[in-house]
Amino acid sequence: MKLPFSLRPLLSSTLLAASLIGLGGAATAQTATALPGKGITVQPIQSSVAEETFQTLLVARALERLGYTVSGIQETEYVTGFLAIANGDATFMAVNWRPLHDDFYRNAGGDDKFYRKGTYITNALQGYLIDRKTAQAHKISNIQQLKEPAIAKLFDANGDGKADLTGCNPGWGCEAVVEHHLDAYGLRATVSHNQGSYSALIADTISRYRAGQPVLYYTWAPYWVSGVLKPGSDVVWLQVPFSSLPGEQKDIHTALPDGSNYGFPINTQHIVANKDFAAKNPAAAKLFEVMQLPIGDVNAQNLRMQQGENSSAAIARHVDGWIKANQATFDGWIAQAQQAGQ
Repeated sequence: MKLPFSLRPLLSSTLLAASLIGLGGAATAQTATALPGKGITVQPIQSSVAEETFQTLLVARALERLGYTVSGIQETEYVTGFLAIANGDATFMAVNWRPLHDDFYRNAGGDDKFYRKGTYITNALQGYLIDRKTAQAHKISNIQQLKEPAIAKLFDANGDGKADLTGCNPGWGCEAVVEHHLDAYGLRATVSHNQGSYSALIADTISRYRAGQPVLYYTWAPYWVSGVLKPGSDVVWLQVPFSSLPGEQKDIHTALPDGSNYGFPINTQHIVANKDFAAKNPAAAKLFEVMQLPIGDVNAQNLRMQQGENSSAAIARHVDGWIKANQATFDGWIAQAQQAGQ
């Protein structure tokens, strides 16, 4: 019996199909033999992070060029999403962070259940930041300095005497690392990990920064936050005193070659798919393997969303624009996938 789970549609297949108009005559000129996905329906999923739609929809576009019928993107959280893919209730997810999601991957069946080959996005970063003004005034460069009540109180937004850390949503994977760090670095008594809706929390954080107040927050890239609060000029990254990670990541050292240590390893992002689907669909499997998306392009698109271009139609337009600007790359993916599907 397949595991039931709740999903919410994000982008209709009608919109996906309509947006293909204008991409050129190549798709309509393809013969049936060049459409290895003809008659096969694919179900993409993503997390509640709306900014993941861009990279998910780009994969959907490529699958459609191969002849697959792509259902509307469905939303779920990562843990449930991995289980859905493992059980065949969904086909693929385009944003599998590695090693951040290694526990989710392993617990849902690992390599026995999933196809994961190739790297979609490289240099995905995470970490803690504070405003540059406070960092310079109090010579703060390491998160362990927040053990000092006087330093922690600088970032107290609600009057309880503890630093308020804008943190990570439950279920994303990063929240387990943040919680682990609070214990490992002795910060539990002086730092509050504020969780809930990250988009609302970070909006409040940015408002406090613009009002001249100290801020402390967790964020990641690719995402839009570092395009608004720019590291180096507006904010600075905090280092950690030593490497310490939970679960499957416990043996990973997070120090960089130059000796700096921001507490999180540099991640890669992967397209993860149902293993049986990949075995039966070598064209799709090859596509998942060869697609590569520059992290800077994702950051730029995410910033456009933050600036108001965040409707389904706007995101679809962003994808179309990326394909047009990178047509040779996109067509190269399709050609390799078609060859694998012969």
